[in-house]
Amino acid sequence: MIITAEISYYPLIENYSTPINDFLKIISKTDIIVEEGKMSSILIGEYKDVMKLLNESMDELMKKYPSIFNIKISNSCPI
Repeated sequence: MIITAEISYYPLIENYSTPINDFLKIISKTDIIVEEGKMSSILIGEYKDVMKLLNESMDELMKKYPSIFNIKISNSCPI
C-alpha cells in the first residue's frame, strides 16, 4: 500500500538548523520520494518503508535533541 506522510520537525534548541539538516539528510538517503518544503516534508512510498524510515529517523534525532514532530499520514492522497 502506498502512503503519503507529511512531517514537520521542530527541534527545541537555539541552533535548530543543525538537527533539521540532519533530518533531511537521513530521509533523503532512501528510495522513498521526498519533497522538501519550507514548513514540512512529504514522504511517498510503501507503508512499511515510510514507517520504518520515520521510526529510525525520529529515534535517532530524539536521542540527540529535544524534538517535536507533527505527522499526517494518508493512504488516499494521489501521487
